[in-house]
Amino acid sequence: MEVKGATLLYTLATLAVTFAGFAALLLIVRQSAGRALSALDRFLARTVVGHFFWLATGALFPPVFALYDLPDPGIWKLSAALFGLPMLALMVSYPHRRVVATGKPTPPIILLVFVGVSSAALAAMMIAVFWGLAAPAAYASALLTIFATHAFAFVVALEVILRQAKRT
Repeated sequence: MEVKGATLLYTLATLAVTFAGFAALLLIVRQSAGRALSALDRFLARTVVGHFFWLATGALFPPVFALYDLPDPGIWKLSAALFGLPMLALMVSYPHRRVVATGKPTPPIILLVFVGVSSAALAAMMIAVFWGLAAPAAYASALLTIFATHAFAFVVALEVILRQAKRT
């Protein structure tokens, strides 16, 4: 039995893994060009790769749970809890983890878009799923929103990294 929206979830998983690899390659290229990786570079690489792999995993939860012939509401609730709660913890702890790793605070635009929008999408998704409100659509929409906010944050971070490289 295939869950509703499985093709979209598979596509999101593929995009997330591809983007994680692309992000890591960009930092490797910088290092191979003779630039040492800063604490910010390492933190962002670890964060981007980790978050995108978790996003890919979250996209695969519903199809895997469907293989166990769980009822649809159970598939979406289990997926929402197993993906949403850890991802929400990662998002709300991001500003603190960034300061610990780099000694620098999170820029306001990243707080708003990356942390704020992602956290709001996760909370809305979990509420919708547990209240039985269009669970497949809510789940897929949250994953897509998280993908978009992470891609935005990576592009902003890449711009910061490239500006640092020009100054050295």
